Amino acid sequence: MNTIYLKYVLEVEQSGSISQAAQNLFMAQPNLSKAIKDLEGELGYSIFNRTTSGVTVTEKGAVFLYHARKMMEQIAEIEKLSKRMDVQSKQFKISIPRGSYIANGVTAFVTDLQITQGIDITINETNAMQTINNVAERGYNMGIIRYPLPDEEVFKSRLKNNKLEMETIWEFEYVLVMSKNHPLASKEKICVEDLQDYMKITHGDIEIPHAQMEEEEGEEHSRKTIYVYERGSQFDLLANVPSTYMWVSPIPNSYLEKNGLVQRACKIKNNRYKDVLIYRQDYKFGEYDKLFQKKIYESKVEVASAKCI
Repeated sequence: MNTIYLKYVLEVEQSGSISQAAQNLFMAQPNLSKAIKDLEGELGYSIFNRTTSGVTVTEKGAVFLYHARKMMEQIAEIEKLSKRMDVQSKQFKISIPRGSYIANGVTAFVTDLQITQGIDITINETNAMQTINNVAERGYNMGIIRYPLPDEEVFKSRLKNNKLEMETIWEFEYVLVMSKNHPLASKEKICVEDLQDYMKITHGDIEIPHAQMEEEEGEEHSRKTIYVYERGSQFDLLANVPSTYMWVSPIPNSYLEKNGLVQRACKIKNNRYKDVLIYRQDYKFGEYDKLFQKKIYESKVEVASAKCI
């Protein structure tokens, strides 16, 4: 039996939907459906009942999923044992959102590393769902996820199901960032209605599980949007296309000055976000982990102390 099938069915169970599970696994839905049918054919019974509103677990499927979960936990332990025995080259893997104050903390972390042996460092900037998967199943030391405050219970449940712990780093409001040459840059007070004729930049793979992203009266309605997938593009666009703007977590002054940008406050509904540090329940913090955590918190304090008009 292919163990990747176990990962697939556990994701479907957790998502309650084959289509949602396919999105979380970054694969096509028909491929996931076929894999599950192949597994059920091999077993000789159905794991899931398919309905118009999603899937439910069959009686035999519940027993199978229990043992599948245990098997995946044992496989993870075996993989960790192998990594602990590799004393020649240490791996440090972190998964983070595309937040500039976090990137600033990561840079400070790498700068202050006292490396006495070989080390491979992986820094993956991605969405919250992929970070949860990276930490729970792909051997990442820890991660930082970002979510809108109204969706906190959804993420708490997701972390609990993946046996992950969480520690709050920062609760904040998004601010606007734009070029110093933007027509709104010097406006005394920016209202959300002022933005409708300008080009919004946003990250293209933001994913909120099971949440309904609905625009309400008084919220932003952008007719012009550029989707980006890494921070380099967003800064190039903001700096060189004065008609663009972006909603972001507060940015360090050094980033603003280097790119000729300003950040401005703007009132909008549902604008509270939270960044949390996540790690496995059985994870033991080492020297590098503690330094990483320290530098992230220091960067947060630095940015939080700056005022945004």
